[in-house]
Amino acid sequence: MAEHTRFGPAGVPPMFKLMGASTSDVPKLLRAEDLDAFEYGAVQWGQKPQIKQENANLLGEEARKNDVRLSMHGSYYVNLAGKKEVVEASKRRLIAAATAADWMGAYVLVFHTGFYGRFEKDYAFKTCVEALKEVSAEMRSLNLKVKLGPESMGRKFQVGSLEEIITINQQVEATQLVLDWGHLHSRELGRFKKVEDFRVVVEKVEEELGTDALRSMHCHFSAIEFNSQGEKEHHALDEKRYGPDFKLLAEVIADFQMHPTMICESPVLDVDARKMKETLAQVLESRKQTIQ
Repeated sequence: MAEHTRFGPAGVPPMFKLMGASTSDVPKLLRAEDLDAFEYGAVQWGQKPQIKQENANLLGEEARKNDVRLSMHGSYYVNLAGKKEVVEASKRRLIAAATAADWMGAYVLVFHTGFYGRFEKDYAFKTCVEALKEVSAEMRSLNLKVKLGPESMGRKFQVGSLEEIITINQQVEATQLVLDWGHLHSRELGRFKKVEDFRVVVEKVEEELGTDALRSMHCHFSAIEFNSQGEKEHHALDEKRYGPDFKLLAEVIADFQMHPTMICESPVLDVDARKMKETLAQVLESRKQTIQ
């Protein structure tokens, strides 16, 4: 079956919770909405998995049955550029999340890498890279198949510029490219205003990491509010005063024949995921009509 762009929510949609759905019900409910990706939230986890293995296995079985691609977002309490004890605890949190992600068959563990803090940016970044190499090596020794997905970040004091994320993917084994377009937009105080602004990013990715990495990237998207330091708050796509505009990215997805996994982080998770899917479908259909 040909690869295609997948869409889904970051976490369990509010309506599913109101329905009393269990986590293992989510893939079937998403499929009923014509969505086919789900990012499991492990954002408050500590240094041990906080899901039972049988429940993780069940979620994975339901995801496979309903053709829903699983990813996991790891703990927010990770800082690989901090003091030694902070870095060691962060590494244990990543291994705990990777273990559970492997149980459920998630293909990537998304996480925030760290903060520059009191260190020079170059030193903080190098510290993160070395820590991630150690995490990657331990994951291989444990035979964990999930990939590490350091995410591009939206605040200027966070490790996670586009250049840093690309470099991590070049230097650390078993990594997956994860771009949060809202974060990139807010980190650079409104970067994406036209199609060409998105095109510059994907061309850089293709040049540095290759066509396969470009086409199969894992993405987060929402409208986003920012201030002088970057990201402030996520917003729904219908709040037009906030960017970026997903249609501009959809044009680039079509141009470069990409098939990313698009995870929606807006306040209306599944609703906006469907809107993004519809927008891309309209762009692709217009291309067909132009050719005909």
